[in-house]
Amino acid sequence: MEELRSEIIKFQKERDWKQFHTPENLAKSISIEAAELLEHFQWNKEYDVSEVADELADVLNYCILMADALDLDIKEIVLNKMKKNAIKYPVSKSRGRSKKYTEF
Repeated sequence: MEELRSEIIKFQKERDWKQFHTPENLAKSISIEAAELLEHFQWNKEYDVSEVADELADVLNYCILMADALDLDIKEIVLNKMKKNAIKYPVSKSRGRSKKYTEF
């Protein structure tokens, strides 16, 4: 993961784009790219995996840049969130179910 993060930051630095990558702008970019990802599934269940992969990569790139902008450790924040979700979604209540934790 660190090698990937380093490559993304290197790409950003080479282009002098950090000045534009504020948390606000990155949050907007994540949302925009996520919408572009969703667009591939808008009208039917058929999609081009290559195009979906490109959009997913855009979302991930912006997420990594946002974590960097906020000085957050990606592994740490993901594992912390999983711990919180494990409490909200215990296996005994959520296994095989798609309900929100407030519906248990």
